[in-house]
Amino acid sequence: MIARRVRLTGRVQGVFFRAWTRNEARGLQVSGWVRNSSDGSVEAHVEGDEPAVNELVDRLREGPPHARVDRVDLSDAAIEGLNTFDVRH
Repeated sequence: MIARRVRLTGRVQGVFFRAWTRNEARGLQVSGWVRNSSDGSVEAHVEGDEPAVNELVDRLREGPPHARVDRVDLSDAAIEGLNTFDVRH
């Protein structure tokens, strides 16, 4: 079990990025959350089995249709023990 904090910049707000991320994470059985930041970026906390977390991070690098991911900042995070993946506001 691993956890990562992900910060994405580019055209990542207003393009259904959070809902898409939730659906992708749930499909991979990854727990965590995603939210918009006031600076226009999207921030996510993802945790689960290492292969699934890595797959989600790879998908986040591309993002949903209509998004443009310019930069991905990735760091290790503490496991929060979450049971689902939610969109936070």
